[in-house]
Amino acid sequence: MTSPSQLAEGRAALDRGDAPAALQLADAVLAERPGDDAAHELRARALLAMGRAAEAERDAQDAVRLDPDEIRYRELLADTLAAEGAHHDAASEYGRLARNDPRQRDWALAEAGERLSADETGQAAEAARRAVRLDPADADAQLALARALTRSGDVREALAAATTATELRPGDAAAREALAEAHWLAGDESKAFRELRQLTAALGSAERSRLTEKARRLYRSRAGWFGRLVAGWPWLFETAFRRGWVSLQ
Repeated sequence: MTSPSQLAEGRAALDRGDAPAALQLADAVLAERPGDDAAHELRARALLAMGRAAEAERDAQDAVRLDPDEIRYRELLADTLAAEGAHHDAASEYGRLARNDPRQRDWALAEAGERLSADETGQAAEAARRAVRLDPADADAQLALARALTRSGDVREALAAATTATELRPGDAAAREALAEAHWLAGDESKAFRELRQLTAALGSAERSRLTEKARRLYRSRAGWFGRLVAGWPWLFETAFRRGWVSLQ
């Protein structure tokens, strides 16, 4: 069997979800041809699919080193860095890709997300703004901008972006949560609290618990002594919150 056919078979295995078979075929090609950049790419993708991000990064780096101009290798490298939790480095890679193709919104949004994970809120907002400029009606771009601006404390723009995101995608839980956070930042805690209550009613248990805890922190920061007492017991607050017994004015 020739290396090209092994690579094709490996890609097919990866497409059908058989990452171990793809890895085995990539290894077979590299044993025959150690400098095969496509085999390093296949190996990286297989390892990434198996959750072995650190190993995948090494193969992605090899693919980039062997062919620095191949865009998909650089995108793969960025993906592996993101999966590994190296958010600053992943953001730098996505940013490099976005600068080379300014019309590609996915890379700008990926950079914004990684910048936010790296606590680089100013750069996250810049990346999100680039995506918004490409298409102001892009709900994902407006949501990314709202999140970045909320984290950086830009009240007016954060509220505007979050409002636009919810208008573009009214039923989206992430957009509504961003709007609640923007209201909270703007000092309108009652609107934030109401939004969180409405949102929790439509979510599964894990997300409902997370947002209920967020509402509890908000309520505790504004309530009187009795409210703080209620908020001090998570199970009691959850019951009161779910049934509408607590509110902020």
